[in-house]
Amino acid sequence: MVDDSGPVTEQPTLEQDLASVLNRHCIENESNTPDFILADYLRACLSAFKEASRRREQWYGKELSIGGSSR
Repeated sequence: MVDDSGPVTEQPTLEQDLASVLNRHCIENESNTPDFILADYLRACLSAFKEASRRREQWYGKELSIGGSSR
């Protein structure tokens, strides 16, 4: 049985959510940069931090937990 009770709405992506928040707070006005470009930049920053954290763990040879204690 197919559910055709209404249109299917997809969840917004992280970038779309970030762009919406940035736009709602007029953050893009400070740099004259469109909100979607700032959202992509922030997503890239999170990815870069994740990679840096992974490399740090490799360097120390162990997984590090939040708060600075090692596992």
